[in-house]
Amino acid sequence: MERTTLDLWVGLFVAAGIAALLFLAMKVGNIGGFETSKAYAVTAEFDNIGGLKVRAPVKSAGVVVGRVGDIRFDTRAYRAEVVLNISDAYKFPVDTSASIMTSGLLGEQYIALEAGAEEKMLGQGGKLKITQGAVVLENLIGQFLYNKADEATPADK
Repeated sequence: MERTTLDLWVGLFVAAGIAALLFLAMKVGNIGGFETSKAYAVTAEFDNIGGLKVRAPVKSAGVVVGRVGDIRFDTRAYRAEVVLNISDAYKFPVDTSASIMTSGLLGEQYIALEAGAEEKMLGQGGKLKITQGAVVLENLIGQFLYNKADEATPADK
């Protein structure tokens, strides 16, 4: 009888552990469908989105206000078109700017919104006109090395 009770408790503990690991995996992977708030879609065009992915966070002042809904390539303008699903709880002016930022040196990329000063607010189907693409680390390193090499060469005088 004691062996059966012990086996039952061990089984419950293992099941709870597996459920907790599944929950954490879904939260870390931004897969969880735990957000029930409604959202409105806004589009933004970028020259370079770097490693931005669908479901990446959209933040304003460090607070997650939405998620990236879709990423497409505009064949006419040759730019990346990103659809942002912003929670209805947050309203932004029409002159809001969007930048692609990186968490830490090599962390995940997200979109940072900086609110403008207009009184008119963005709504469903709105478009952000002021955007700044991702900073590519390889380009920065190349510019730094090029500038250092240029400084090392003696000036012709």
